[in-house]
This record gives sequence, C-alpha cells and structure tokens, in this order.
Amino acid sequence: MITTARLEGAARQQALSTLSAWQNVQGRDAIERHFRFNDFSAAFAFMTRVAFVAETMNHHPEWFNVWSKVHIVLTSHDVSGVSSRDIDLAKEIDRLAQECGASS
Repeated sequence: MITTARLEGAARQQALSTLSAWQNVQGRDAIERHFRFNDFSAAFAFMTRVAFVAETMNHHPEWFNVWSKVHIVLTSHDVSGVSSRDIDLAKEIDRLAQECGASS
C-alpha cells in the first residue's frame, strides 16, 4: 500500500493554489467545491464520470446531490486530512466538471 502524507503549511497552500474554486472546509481538515449543472441528468452524468475516475484512483469523494447541484468534499481518512491524493482527484473532478458544462 502506498502511503501519502497529510499536506500542511506551505506545501498545503501551494497544492491548493493549483486548484480552481476549492475551499477549505470550516472545522474539518478537508476541501470542498460546489457545482451546478443544467439539470439532474447532467449532474448525475458528472457524478458517474467522477465515480469511475475515483475508483481507478482508489480514492473516493464524499458528495451530496440535489437536482442540478453537486457538493463534493475531499479528505484522506488514513492521514486525517488533505493529502496529494485529494489534490489529484480535485484536478480530475475539475476537468470532468468543465467537460460536463458545470458552473460553480
């Protein structure tokens, strides 16, 4: 099993600066982003695509969906915080969101 360290300090700030619209979760060592799509079908298609990517990365989001809105939270439970796996998955999620026509 590959272990990944928790990102802290300058390394965390640098990693987060590479992401678009992801925010720190207040009161928790995690990052989050909200997405909006044209309708439920588009939101669910996006979630399906994210699920396939997450499965190949063996790193899975926490998420919540209501009609055209999707809220995603990323954290690495094994290190009790944000790791490079979260940053990598966030970048893939951003790419998929753009392809699926999301707005923030």
